[in-house]
Amino acid sequence: MPYVNIKITREGATKEQKAALIKGVTDLLVDVLDKNPATTVVVIDEVEMEHWGIGGLPVEQYRQKITGHSTKS
Repeated sequence: MPYVNIKITREGATKEQKAALIKGVTDLLVDVLDKNPATTVVVIDEVEMEHWGIGGLPVEQYRQKITGHSTKS
């Protein structure tokens, strides 16, 4: 049984967006691996941004660097 774990940062992904991610991953497994969609497990974990990094910077600092402003509310 295929198992896919998607990690997204907690930035307000809607239920519809999460459903689209699950559908996309399931379709990919069906099309690429020829798996039965009923046997595909897709898990979405929402994680805090400060636990991630890009280019040697925490995500928040990286985004601030490339956009010129903070993404925090």
